Amino acid sequence: MRRRTVSHTALDEPPDGTDSVPAAVPSAPAGPPRLQTEFSFELPRGYVDEAGTVHRDGSMRLATARDELAPLVDLRVKDNPAYLSVVLLSMVITRLGTVTDVRAEQVERLFASDLAFLQDFYRRINAEGHSRAAVTCPHCASGFEVDLAGGRPGES
Repeated sequence: MRRRTVSHTALDEPPDGTDSVPAAVPSAPAGPPRLQTEFSFELPRGYVDEAGTVHRDGSMRLATARDELAPLVDLRVKDNPAYLSVVLLSMVITRLGTVTDVRAEQVERLFASDLAFLQDFYRRINAEGHSRAAVTCPHCASGFEVDLAGGRPGES
């Protein structure tokens, strides 16, 4: 999550230079909540491309029924059912660092820890609708939530 800054507008200061406060401006009526369809993540290790560049940040979109069905007719999946997650992830990852056309060959070259992270991330956003997980502090046993999408310590 990123912090937003609020800019001051002409409503912040009275137009006539007095100290009076302007009347409140009615806000637009709240509509239905918007569905989040794309989620950012940060890989534990990162994808290393042919040039040796490490790509850790990326984004994944929600899967459609077609995304889940299409790999079932893929010959690579028919020959090796374990390849299903590679094909499926390549279809729903929209960006991996500067790579915007993610292919199965790139997913194949991920470190095992990154592949496991993405499989869990896929399950969380598609089954649970978010990328948060409940955790317990090993020192004080307090429970809290973390966002598996990544971020650096201290970011909100």
